[in-house]
Amino acid sequence: MKKLYPEYDCSIDLVIDLIGGKWKVLILWNLNEGAKRFNELKRSLPGVTQKMLSQQLKELEEHGLVERTAFEETHVVYSTTAMGNQLKAVLFEMCKWGDAYAEKAGIVMNRCSSTYDFTK
Repeated sequence: MKKLYPEYDCSIDLVIDLIGGKWKVLILWNLNEGAKRFNELKRSLPGVTQKMLSQQLKELEEHGLVERTAFEETHVVYSTTAMGNQLKAVLFEMCKWGDAYAEKAGIVMNRCSSTYDFTK
């Protein structure tokens, strides 16, 4: 698991340690819509392996951004915690910035959902 340092010079370094990398941000983005089962998350993240998704979810859970709720032995749901929910607006702004950059650079991509209510 990704260990956090006891001290950081810059809060951006801490944020990068918490959500840095390709999959963590995308996991959090997908959980913006609400709780999801493991296989739902896996389907929404083309290219992620089961091992990688499991590892990233465990790290996000360890750092208090995602919670894992087991309803039965085979029914597990992942959702963001209160701290994880605070990232919704930040992730949405990153998505909008990415859309603007892509448009300027001529990169074709799907757009972020501008109708999603990030105050929930």
